[in-house]
Parts: sequence; C-alpha cells; structure tokens
Amino acid sequence: MRSRSLRPPHETLPFDIYLSTVDALYSDARSLLAGSIGAPIAALITYWKSGDGTLLACAVALILIGTARAFDMRNYARQPRPGTLAQARRWETRYIVGSAAYVAVLGLWCFLAFAHTTDPVVQLISLSAVLAYLIGIAGRNFSNDRLVVIQTVCAAVPMIAGLLVQNDIYYTFLALLFVPFYLSIRFISARLRGILFDAVMATHDVRLLAERFDTALNNMPHGLCMFDAQRRFVVSNSHFTTLLGLPVGPDRAGQPVATLLDECLRAGRLPAAMAADIAERFTAALAVTRRETFALETVDGRALELTFEPMAQGGCVVLVEDATERRSAEAKIEHMARFDALTGLPNRTSFTQQFERLLQGVQATGRAARGVLFVDLDDFKKVNDTLGHSCGDALLAEAAQRLRRVVREGDLVARFGGDEFVVLQAMWGGRDEAANLADRIIEAIGTVFEIDGHQIVIGASVGIAVAPQDGTDVEQLLKSADMALYRAKADGRGVWRFFERGMDVKAQARRALELDMREALARNEFQLHYQPILDLRTGRTVVCEALLRWSHPQRGMVSPAEFIPVAEEMGLIVDLGRWVLRQACIECTQWPDDVGVAVNLSPIQFRRTNVEALVRDALTVSSLAASRLELEITETVLLQDTPTTRTALRQLRNMGVRVALDDFGTGYSSLSYLQAFPLNKIKIDRSFVIGIDADPRAMKLFQGVARLSAGLGMTVVVEGVETQQQLAMVHTEKTVTEGQGYLFSRPVNSTAIRAFLETERAAARVA
Repeated sequence: MRSRSLRPPHETLPFDIYLSTVDALYSDARSLLAGSIGAPIAALITYWKSGDGTLLACAVALILIGTARAFDMRNYARQPRPGTLAQARRWETRYIVGSAAYVAVLGLWCFLAFAHTTDPVVQLISLSAVLAYLIGIAGRNFSNDRLVVIQTVCAAVPMIAGLLVQNDIYYTFLALLFVPFYLSIRFISARLRGILFDAVMATHDVRLLAERFDTALNNMPHGLCMFDAQRRFVVSNSHFTTLLGLPVGPDRAGQPVATLLDECLRAGRLPAAMAADIAERFTAALAVTRRETFALETVDGRALELTFEPMAQGGCVVLVEDATERRSAEAKIEHMARFDALTGLPNRTSFTQQFERLLQGVQATGRAARGVLFVDLDDFKKVNDTLGHSCGDALLAEAAQRLRRVVREGDLVARFGGDEFVVLQAMWGGRDEAANLADRIIEAIGTVFEIDGHQIVIGASVGIAVAPQDGTDVEQLLKSADMALYRAKADGRGVWRFFERGMDVKAQARRALELDMREALARNEFQLHYQPILDLRTGRTVVCEALLRWSHPQRGMVSPAEFIPVAEEMGLIVDLGRWVLRQACIECTQWPDDVGVAVNLSPIQFRRTNVEALVRDALTVSSLAASRLELEITETVLLQDTPTTRTALRQLRNMGVRVALDDFGTGYSSLSYLQAFPLNKIKIDRSFVIGIDADPRAMKLFQGVARLSAGLGMTVVVEGVETQQQLAMVHTEKTVTEGQGYLFSRPVNSTAIRAFLETERAAARVA
C-alpha cells in the first residue's frame, strides 16, 4: 500500500480504475459549490468586520477561482470521457491546479486575518473555514495523494504562519498542535486510499478473472453446463446453447432440468419422438455418483455425446461434444480395417466374421446351405510382370466390380489378398446354384479387360465347398474350397470344381514342403536379401530390411508367401527367426555405422519364445549396437494384446531397439495400436500408394494415414514406391520421411547390398 501511495495513480493502477478516480474528482459538484459559496461569504464577513481591503481581495479571488472551477467541472461532464492516459492526466492536473489555487487563497486569507487584524472574531472565522476545508480534503480527495499533499500544504503553512506571527505563546502552542492534525489528515487520506484501491483492485481482479473464465468457457470446443445438487441449471457456455439449438439471451439460472429439456424440444433440435427417453436418460445420468456418458442424435443428423461428471459437493457438470466428425472418421478407419483398400471388398477378417454368423444360423435353423467359392485369377502374375503393378491393381479393382455384378443381392464377395477372391452364396436350389454362379464368374472374368489402353485377357479358376456337407466351421470350409481350387487349376484352369473327399493332392504337397523345410535350414538353403529404406529428404539409405529367401535344389526359389505361412504353422519359424536375426545383425556390422537393419518378427515368436532374450543374444553375438536394429512386427502381433506382448515390446524399446509396425492400414489396422503400444515407426502399406498419382481420393487417404501417424510422434515410411510419379506425390506429403520400393532398389543379396551402400556413400562424398 505504501509504495502505491507514493506514486501517481496512473503508474500503479489499471487505466480503467485510474480513470474512475479522475471521474470521482469531477463527479459531485455539490461539495464544490458549497465551498465556493461558503468560503467567499466568510471572507466578506471578515472584511465587513475588520474593514481590511486585503480580506476583500481574498474574497473576490475565491469567487473567481470557484467560478472557474465550476465551469471546468461542467466542461468535463459535457465532453466525451477521456479515452487515453494522456487526456486523463491533463484533466487531473487541471483539477489539482484549480484546487491548489483555491486552497492557497484560503490559506492566505487565514494568514492575513491574523497578520493584519487583532479581531478575534475575524481570526476565528478564517481559522474555522480553513479547518473545515482541510477536514473535507480527507473525505473528498483522499484517492489522489498529490492533491491531498498540495491542498494540505497550501492551507496549513499560511495558517501556521499566521498563528506564529502573533508572537504569543498560546498562539504558538496552538500552531504546534495543528501540525499532528495536518499529518493525521495525510495519514487518514492515505489509509482510506489504500483501502479503496485494494478493494477496487480486488474487484477488478475478480471481474478480470470472471471475464477470462467466461472467454475460456465460451471458446471451448465442447458445450458445457452445470447443475446444482437440486438438479437446477447453474451456468453454461455459448457452445452448449448452440449444440442444443437453444435461443441465446435468456437467463436460465435456477431452471430445473425438465424445463431445460422442454426448451430443447421446442427449439426443434432433438427428436420429439425420443423426448421421454432422452429426459429419462438425462435425469438418470444426473443422479449417478460416477462418470456417465450417453449419445443422442439431433434432428439434423448430428451425433452428440453427453458426459456427466458428478461434483464433490453435489451437482453435476455436463459436457456436450459434437461427435459427428469423429464418428465419421472412426467409421472411415473402421472401413479401412475391414475392407480392402484397392477393391473396396470386405477383407479376410470381415468375411470370416460374417461367415461365422451365417454358419451359426445354418446350424441353428437348418436354413439354406451356403456355398463357398474360392476364385483365383489365372495368369494374373503375367500382367504384373509385363504391365506393372499399377496396371495389375487396376485389373484387380475391375475384376472385383465384375464379381459384384454377377452375384445376387445377399451374397458376399471378399478379397483374401493377391488375386484371390471368395464368394459366399446362399444356396436355395442345391449344388447346381453354386455351379451356375461359378460359370457366371468364369465368363465375367474371361471377358476382355480394358485397362490403361491395354486389352487384357485373363481367366478364373473356382473351387467350391458347400456348408454344412464339406465343413461346419469357416476354416474347414475355406480349406475345402482351396483344395477344390487346386484341383481346378490342375485340370487346366478356367474351370470350376467341387470339393471331394479324395482331394488330398495339395495336402500331400504341403506335407512334402514341410519335410523339405525341416532339412533346408540344416542344408543352408535359406538366404537373406536386403532392400534399402531411404531418407526421402537426403536420398540416403538409413535402414535395410532383411528379407528371407529359399533356394531349393529342385523347387528353385520358393516364394516367401508359400513357405513362411507353413513355417509358422509348423513352429519352424522360431528356429528360422533366430537364424535370420543373427545373420542380419552380423551383416549389418559390415555396413556404414549410420545404416541399420530391419528384421521381421513373427507373431509365433512372441508366443513361443522370449523375444528380449532372442534379440539380446543376436546383438551380443554380432556386437551390433542396439540402436542400429529395427524390429518390424505385424498387426497380428498386436492383436494378441497380451501382457507378455506389451512387456516384450517395452523391454525392446528400453534396450534401445526400434520397433516398427509393418503394413499399417491393412488387415486389422486399429488406431488404438498407435496409442497402446510402444512403437517408433509406422510403415504404410503399398496399397495406399497405388493410384495416388491419378486418384485424388487415394491421395487424401494416404495423407490422412501419414499425418495421423506422424502426429503421434512416429517416423512414417511408405512402402511400394515403384514409379517417379508415385515418388513425386509422396514428396508432397512432408510427414512421410522414409521410402521403400522397387524404384530405389529390389531386394539383393549381402554382396550386392554392400556394393550398393558403398556406391551411395561414394557418390555422397563426391557431391
């Protein structure tokens, strides 16, 4: 308080409060008018009593100054309120000058009354008038410290001087008594000013806090309202009234819940048919003692989510969120997880779930049998090899459309991956229905395709299994249809075959493959090839992915798609995975120090081995730094979502090993994985790159997945970059920092990858 009183108000107070102190000086003219009339009259009386002309001069001066001050107050009232600090200070100074002049004349009058006269009546009148004015200072002008000091000095100094010139001990004693009186006026004014300003500042701070709270409340992205313990409305923000369609303006404080809900219904925002249900749910949610959430849909189709949070002292806070866009985004992500991005058909997961439900209906009610038609496109690989993957993908999309057109409403078409499709048919007329559908499929697929200016002719082979005769569960029926498909291909392709119990050719081939794989690891038939992953900003390789290859003496190069699933089913993937991890780490030590190696881990390895110990052993044997090892896992690993899986991934991260989610956006993709698991990198599946150079929607989808992943702090890699056009489109999305694909390099053996890296580094040194 003391530091505030020693400085001008404009330096210690906010402008609006300082301006109010200036307003106060000019606000009440009555006390000024009373003083302007009373003091001159008293001065005239002293002149009349004493006949001293100097007293008359003082009376005239008081009248003139008082009149000037009255006009000044009127001018202040008539003019616009000061809008700047400089304007306010000028008006304050004018008041101080006028007041100081008036008080100085009063003090002079008192001094002359004692110095020029000996009449006690004249002296008493002048002394009393000045004292009265001094007392008024503390009541009227205490808010302005400078004004109090100036007025006190201008009045007190002449008064004390007048008493002292009497050369009388009693007058001298009286003069000394007035000194503490003057000081008390100063102290009282300072105390009143401190109390006033503290109260004003507290009020100002409360108002400012309330304004800020109101601003924050009304700028929330959600609607918010509060109810007290009696379920009466307390407060809400503007977004709450907007979301519920309530009119803006009415004060709803104290309004009961029923009245508020009635107002919402009258506003036409909520469906009238659901009024009773909404009211019941709303009221019940307010009564609970734990967090409660429920959703409702507005008349215009918006989805609102209401969250009820009870308060400790009773009452409840209700948060209203417009979840329309979020639900739409979730639906899109869900669609991405359940449907094939290329063809728009259900994927294996979605198909399996729907098939299981239908099978339960067949078994429970004995309704129509179900035909499972496994469709494989003949000669599709030749299209990919000769015309490229983009043309092959367009062919797959068109083939999917043809399949949709030949099936009946209610039949289900799904893509199982690659060039394999499955059709689930409701059979009301026996096996002939399935045969007829297979004929239509073969005919439709066999018609010439027009793709990118090319006329393409392929065929289709179909394997058929019938439920429940050929199996009572999804896996068994799919295996039966697959075996029938194998027979159709063996019989010349372009035909269909029903499953027969004697179809074991493929099963025998599978067993032969299993036997060969058991011996292949011992005979060192497996090899590792490496495909670079480049930093798109620098063009330099940062990681090489280790890819397993099998060179069989009789079979030749066996596709990983053929032997990896078999190895997983056999459990051989555990030993094979240990060998791959060791070899990849050893090979990585031969590369530049800033290049790491990426190794794929199978879900089987997480279930059957201690992954942390496996990785630690590989790092120890190879002496490779943990930071140079990157482990790629599939969404199948995350689907297990067991404490063991979570612990293993966390331990790997703690070791310094990086963890990447491979093929994100396909299969079972879920946003919850990105939050729940300790991932460093996301590898966007190649299917998202397909068509981004020609299809704006494909580009939008690609950007959405990339930005979502990058926004969660993960490195984003795009797979399957095969053309310069695709690379150019990928470069436009800055959140994607790494790329992999045939455009940069095909997978090559260890000798070739070392040469590749050396050439790359040599080129960088020259540049």
